[in-house]
Amino acid sequence: MPEGGGPAPRAPLAAAPWVVSTYFAEGLPYSIVRSLSAEFFTSMGTRLETIGATSLYGLAWNLKLLWSPLVDRHGSLRRWLVGVQALLGLVVMAVAWRAGEGDLGGVARILVVAAFLAATHDIAIDGFYLEALDRGSQTALAGLRSSAYRVAMLAGKGLLVLAGALQLRGFERTAAWRLTFLGAGAALILLAGVHALALPWPPPRRAVAGAKPRYRDAFVTFLAQPRVGVSVAFIVLYKAGDALMFNMNAPFLRSLGLGDLIRGYVGSASLVVSITGAIAAGAAIARYGLARTMRPIVAVQSFAILLYVALAAVRPGVWAVSVVALLEQLAGGVGDAALAVFLMRRCAAEHKAAHYAIASALMSVMATAAGVSSGYLVNHLGFPVFFTLAFAASLPGLALAWWVPQE
Repeated sequence: MPEGGGPAPRAPLAAAPWVVSTYFAEGLPYSIVRSLSAEFFTSMGTRLETIGATSLYGLAWNLKLLWSPLVDRHGSLRRWLVGVQALLGLVVMAVAWRAGEGDLGGVARILVVAAFLAATHDIAIDGFYLEALDRGSQTALAGLRSSAYRVAMLAGKGLLVLAGALQLRGFERTAAWRLTFLGAGAALILLAGVHALALPWPPPRRAVAGAKPRYRDAFVTFLAQPRVGVSVAFIVLYKAGDALMFNMNAPFLRSLGLGDLIRGYVGSASLVVSITGAIAAGAAIARYGLARTMRPIVAVQSFAILLYVALAAVRPGVWAVSVVALLEQLAGGVGDAALAVFLMRRCAAEHKAAHYAIASALMSVMATAAGVSSGYLVNHLGFPVFFTLAFAASLPGLALAWWVPQE
């Protein structure tokens, strides 16, 4: 039996289908709330500051550590996964209703609900992955799960393509976005039905005699890990550069003359490349270990931001923009796979869902803080200086890669 009394090892190949489907289902709500929402508000002509403020939806992911022990403790993670997934589908359909009315305030308010549901959904899926698979399978499938998540981000870009294509076919902008959000909500409900029927049932978790209440113990045990301060700093700063760029990607591409449809095509192609990067990085980590691969991966992720600095300075045509987006997303896919393995290494067997939620919540803090300020920074600095600042923000995470525990 594997360490921690978990389930017997399952062959990664047998688990691959549900790993792909669950992590696609995890990535799709995040894509809708954190990416498609920015595209929607960009399409509706809102101010850069408002688009940057959509990063505040990330507060749900920042705060999910507060209720993660409750999800871990009450009910099965499988039931949480399926139930919240179905509810998310209904809430996204409610977003569609307000989008069709052109009610931007209503869309913004309903997306707050969607954000907190999506964060809870993440807790359940990450915990289920750690509960249903042994450690070797978790590492072997890390690239695949990161890729499935990025496929969901690709689907988010596909939704943007759909919105743009509907407008080209004569639909009013609000009607096009209503149909787009309706399709996204229907996809989540369909996935919930598939998972209710097809997901495996991991063995029941055994209660630990004399244990402290799970809620408190989840935090105590996480903070008791060796060199936890360095690990927390690394988790927070790992994606700092990318986080600063995230919300300004759509406005930047629009400033280069790329409309909704073309942005969707460029984003879709770049995410396909990032999936290749995530799979390749996962395979490399499984073969060579995290200790040998972490530092070069973080370096690649950091220096790829300089490509956007060059893009902002030169302002070339669509083809050059596409090449840069492909390369940057390739680096992002590689970085995501390494981060997933690093976070899994921070999870104790008896608190897997809660520990992963704590670690990933810390990771998302920078995304929220940086995103909120991004619109103001672009307005005052311009895109070339802004992307240079994003590169500088990535350097502390690169430096910390030499100090964190990696196994």
